[in-house]
Amino acid sequence: MAAQRTFIATAHAFADLVDALPADSLDGPGLGEWALRDLVGHTVSAGLAGVVEALGRRAGTEDITTPEGYYALAKTVDPAVYQAVVAHSTVDARNWGARLGEVRQFTERAVAAVASAEPDALVATSAGGMRLARWLPTRTFELVVHGMDVAAAAGLPFEPPVEAIADSAALAARIAAVTGSGQAVLLALTGRRDLAAGFSAI
Repeated sequence: MAAQRTFIATAHAFADLVDALPADSLDGPGLGEWALRDLVGHTVSAGLAGVVEALGRRAGTEDITTPEGYYALAKTVDPAVYQAVVAHSTVDARNWGARLGEVRQFTERAVAAVASAEPDALVATSAGGMRLARWLPTRTFELVVHGMDVAAAAGLPFEPPVEAIADSAALAARIAAVTGSGQAVLLALTGRRDLAAGFSAI
């Protein structure tokens, strides 16, 4: 239940952030080629609406057993497949960006779905079947990281729960470890070496 409690608290914090966004900031810069509206739309899709959808179509098999395994899978797929997913994500972000008035509604739906689910429930994710308690940290990660992106773009504070920050930082380190960058990240976290410019664990 810890993963569920952390997700729920983070979802509320993200919804509060979106409520505070000035309307005239939404068409300004967000992240990369995305406007702020697109960035928020992507986060709503991945971190809120996607949770409701996954819990509505249960999986029959457990294909991925860890949160880091979920992200690591992206580094093993055919580059053409990955680029197609990225392109779809941009379209999806813009579609959801047009529905920002529904963020609070989708937050409540996601919170209700998560609160009533069993931690061991098998859910159908984009990468395969996973236990809810193992997949949900990836959704909290999306809300935390992109919530910080949104806050930085809008010049607003964002304070997700301490547990969410700790879990997300640990997940980033585990992703780095299973994809070959673990030592570099550990050395950076302990002040022994800087990471290369533009480094990302995901």
